[in-house]
Parts: sequence; C-alpha cells; structure tokens
Amino acid sequence: MNNQTWKVSAADADLRLDKWLAATDRLGSRSRALSAIEKGKIFVNEVEQSAADAGRRLQPGEIVRLWMDRPGSSERRYTERREAGLHILYEDSAFLVINKPAGLLAVPLASQPDEPSLFDQIKHHLRSTRREPFVVHRIDRDTSGLVVFAKTGEAQKNLKEQFERRDADRIYLAVVYGTPKPDSGTWKDLIEWDNEELKQQQVQEKTRKAQEAVCRYKVLEKFRDATLIEVRLVSGKRNQIRIQAGLRGFPLVGEKMYVYENPYRRVEFPRQALHAHKLSLKHPTTGKPLHFEAPLPDDLKTLLATMSKEEAVKSTALPALKLPEKPAAKLPIRSAGLQRTTLARPIKKTAPGKKSGKR
Repeated sequence: MNNQTWKVSAADADLRLDKWLAATDRLGSRSRALSAIEKGKIFVNEVEQSAADAGRRLQPGEIVRLWMDRPGSSERRYTERREAGLHILYEDSAFLVINKPAGLLAVPLASQPDEPSLFDQIKHHLRSTRREPFVVHRIDRDTSGLVVFAKTGEAQKNLKEQFERRDADRIYLAVVYGTPKPDSGTWKDLIEWDNEELKQQQVQEKTRKAQEAVCRYKVLEKFRDATLIEVRLVSGKRNQIRIQAGLRGFPLVGEKMYVYENPYRRVEFPRQALHAHKLSLKHPTTGKPLHFEAPLPDDLKTLLATMSKEEAVKSTALPALKLPEKPAAKLPIRSAGLQRTTLARPIKKTAPGKKSGKR
C-alpha cells in the first residue's frame, strides 16, 4: 500500500481511529490498523499517533495520513525510547507521563543551558512530529518519579489549570529522620522563595510573595533513626515537602539544604529521599479520570531494605524484659523463723507549730 491521506467526513464523526482505519477502503482490517499505529505510520493533523491513541474519537474535517514508507518506522519507537533512556508510563496525542530518574533536571536551567534534562530527552523523542513538549509542572533534580509534559498548548493549559485548582492528586513517598507525631496530620506554612539564596524561607506574615504551603502526611513504616511517610500535596510549591519536613525537625534523609535540626544518627544517602509516587488527573481532552504510579527506584528500595535489616538486628539482639503489670501490695517480713505481712501505714503530717496528739 502507498502513502495516503484522508479527510474525516461528518458521517464518520466520533469513530475510533483504529476502527476507522480498518475500513475496507483504507487498511482493510483492525490488525493492520493497530500495526500501522504502533509503528508510527499514522498521523492525525500532522501529529504522530501511538498505540495509546488507537481509541481516540475522530472529528469531522480532521486529516489522517498514512506514511507507509517511513524510514525505519518498524523499529523507530523502540530505538528512540532506548536511546533517550525514557521511562514512559503513558503517552497519547495530548500528553506524556514520565518516570524521571533522580539526578536529572526536569527542565533546563537558564544558568546551566547545556545540562542534560528530561525536557531535552522528550524533545528528541518527539522530533519526528515537529513538535516540542510543553511544561506542565516540574520536580527537583534529585527527586525521582512522575512528571507530566503536554504535546499541545491546549493540553498544557488544561493540565496546568488542574494543578492550580488542586484537582490533580499528587502523592509522594519520603524517608525522614525521626518520626512525625501524630502518625498522620496536616502541615501548613507560609513560605517565600529567596532569589539570592535560591531556596524557600519560612515567613510569619502574609506578603505579596508569600505562598501558603499545605500537605497531609501519614506514617507508613518506622525504623531506628528514620521513618517512611506518605505525603499528599494540597498545594504544590517548589521544594515544599523538603522545607516543611525540615521546619518540624524531620528533615529528609539525604537533605542538604533544609536541615534546621537533626539530632538523629546520620543515614548515608546521596540525595534527598523523595519520590513522586502517584498522580491522578483528568485527561485534558476527554475528561476521563486517569491514575498513574511510579514504582520506587532501586536506590530507595535499597535504603529501606538496609534500615529494615538494621531494625531486625536491633530487635533480636536485646530481648524485651517482661515487667509485672502491678507492684506487690504486701511486703513479707521474715523474723525469728516466722513470716508475717505488714502493710505500710501512711504518715500523717502535722502543721508547723502544732504538737502531735501522741506522746
């Protein structure tokens, strides 16, 4: 079959892309349609379609193009992902969800334009579509986990509004020194970004630059010197979890910036122990609820396993002593081979200057 271009008619409105392509006057079967989509041979309005787009609903006037002789298309998608090192959890024509490794910038810094970033990797991934990714949000360089990028301006606007309205549900996993008490609660602070120090600072009064930082935490597992907690962001500010944990005397393990007090034994870890674990939002085009989860990276798994092993050693080395629930009420007194029991008599205090009635 040669390269072809079609225009979606009003009669075909709302048909699935794969079903529409499977018509006898197009690709002739569902399997051929899915194969063409998966190999990057199908474009809608000059945007490349992926396997996740097979169920998209077509609209009248949209242009569908079959690029049958596209060079290397049979292996292009696999090779591109392998070369870029991307861990793509979800991708369709509107946006992508990536599991970012620690140590990689989410977005390039103006001060370090040549530093590798996730944005650049996605830009390389999308090069065949002649589109650039749109930033929706970001996480710190040394934080691992979920990051969202849009493929169109419309999708970016919708997704950013979900984050700003706090409709998107974001859950992090963190390992902190000590144990927050109680086992669950809410942290609220006023913070302000310091452009000179390049870090957040706590402020006491509401100012033009001050922002309210709110999150809810829950203790998941306790270790000797640290605790694994789950943190659900209510607001989403830069470095929010890091500063809020530090302000309460529970800095993240590996934290280098927001450490105000740390009386606990140092736990060796090369970065802040923070992972963007779960994300729930609505599809920017269809409105369908979507849920994503990024598994813990190997370095955090190793950290938890090491602390768990230390805790097990500690608990078996010193068995707990079983103490009586109540002290004995009677004290036996032995005298001349006889045993009797004497009860303690309360001492009656006499007021100063007043003689006792007994002589």
